[in-house]
Amino acid sequence: MKFFRLVPAAPLFPLRLPRLFAAILLPLFLLTFTACSKRESAVIRGNREGVLHLSVGSEPGDLDPQIVTGLGDAKLVQALFEPLVSFEPVTLKPVPALAESWDISRDGLTYTFHIRAAAKWSNGDPIVAQDCVDSWRRILTPSLAADYAYFLYLIRGAEAFNKGKTTDFSTVAAKATDAHTLVVQLTHPAPYFLQILLNSCWRPVNFKSIAAVGDPYRRGQPWTRPGKLVSSGPFVLKEWSPHQRIVVEKSPTYWDRAHVRLNAVHFYPTDSIDAEERAFRAGQVHTTWSLPLSKVAPLQRENSPNLRIDPILETYFFRLNVRRAPLDNALVRRALALSIDRQTIADKILPGGRRPAPTFVPPLLKGYTPPDRKAYDPEAARKLLVEAGYPGGKGLPPIEILYNNNEILRVVCEAVQQMWRRELGIEVGLVNQEYKVVFANRRAGDYQLLLGSWTADYLDATTFLDMWRSGSGNNHTGWTDPAYDALAQRADDTVDPAARAALLAQAEALVLDAAPIAPVYFNSHVYLLSPAVKGWQPTPTDHTDFRYVWLEAN
Repeated sequence: MKFFRLVPAAPLFPLRLPRLFAAILLPLFLLTFTACSKRESAVIRGNREGVLHLSVGSEPGDLDPQIVTGLGDAKLVQALFEPLVSFEPVTLKPVPALAESWDISRDGLTYTFHIRAAAKWSNGDPIVAQDCVDSWRRILTPSLAADYAYFLYLIRGAEAFNKGKTTDFSTVAAKATDAHTLVVQLTHPAPYFLQILLNSCWRPVNFKSIAAVGDPYRRGQPWTRPGKLVSSGPFVLKEWSPHQRIVVEKSPTYWDRAHVRLNAVHFYPTDSIDAEERAFRAGQVHTTWSLPLSKVAPLQRENSPNLRIDPILETYFFRLNVRRAPLDNALVRRALALSIDRQTIADKILPGGRRPAPTFVPPLLKGYTPPDRKAYDPEAARKLLVEAGYPGGKGLPPIEILYNNNEILRVVCEAVQQMWRRELGIEVGLVNQEYKVVFANRRAGDYQLLLGSWTADYLDATTFLDMWRSGSGNNHTGWTDPAYDALAQRADDTVDPAARAALLAQAEALVLDAAPIAPVYFNSHVYLLSPAVKGWQPTPTDHTDFRYVWLEAN
């Protein structure tokens, strides 16, 4: 999901100031600052001092790599925690990180990682293979209730441990054979395994520092606060002022610190796309998280050097909670999905290269072809509603769409609201909340329809499709189907790429027909970036390696 903020060297508002007042005073502050202040802007000062000022979407829910789910949260994790394997920014080829090398068995089932001797935690302790084992035990422990625990089901024995079928972690095939050797055995060959290690949930955490402040197998422990967070990445946490900024500074213990050119990164959370765009113009941030829709076309016409439109493997879609009436009726769900005019949304409402999404998996993934289907058919939708017992929408229980505070989501929800009124004769309410509240309601199943997004975590169709398996912690729709699980498992067990892709396409067609989800559009990343930022390499999975970034004065 995507989310946003700003400020110069110090917070714009005292921490005691209510956030509502901050939101009201922000535009006044920017006007006053740009009109009257002679002070050096944060961007100009940052260019000189090597400090990147970055808008990062909504306020982070957590900095725990094994808990976070949002893209903004992941940006912070990428600065603070090192993966076993990193990537070359342009080609996405795996390159050494914590692991200086690795070996893969001929059958593709056993990976042996060699942890570099120079790797250290930010407290100076050496990073050893057992840290990975302890971290993976933590995320797989059921009491942590980690949404991404299912990602580790690739490890033999991990699923049984996470589902409580055994409490013996020795049955999980991740072993530290010595301080610098980690051996992992997979349940099936996974050519994308090295790529998936980039994701937050796989990055090792310092188990001892977590246990020092509370139960390491429970959420919400205060180990991620400044002064307590022990990290492994190119930066260390220095400040976290909620709803103001998060400051990370170059780590003196990082193994590759000689190649880190930034001295610090300041992350600014905000839910206001307009506010962050004004902050960019005022020289308070080097890059925005997003861009107001009204600004895209004018910047395109003037060929602005600040405008970026980067391809990204991201789908915006509705979750339909099948546990809540009337969405427990598949006919109603399918009627709603078939009456969304995705082409109009992409062409006339959302500028910046967004495309209609008839399927959940974007068409850009090599080696996979999504099922061919007619996604917009309002006549068929009306017939389905009649079959469900609600002709012309009469008698249909009330429906609400939930979304987080965001201009783009609001515009899309309003457009779909009008389409359903016009095509199906139903009235739909709209409810917007802060991102953290929306996410909590999503996890609790406290919603009917929810508009959000999913971004690829690695370059394989399963990054989208595994989410709808029964054991997925990111499903949150209440929908399960043994037939879907069986297709997904058959795909896992199939070595031939074409046959595997065909099975995955069957699985995708099944979930689209059942309609616990309704894809709307494939996104592009539209934002502003200062020409002073160098080495910025966008990727289709939106991973950022801050080691490659530096700043130059214009």
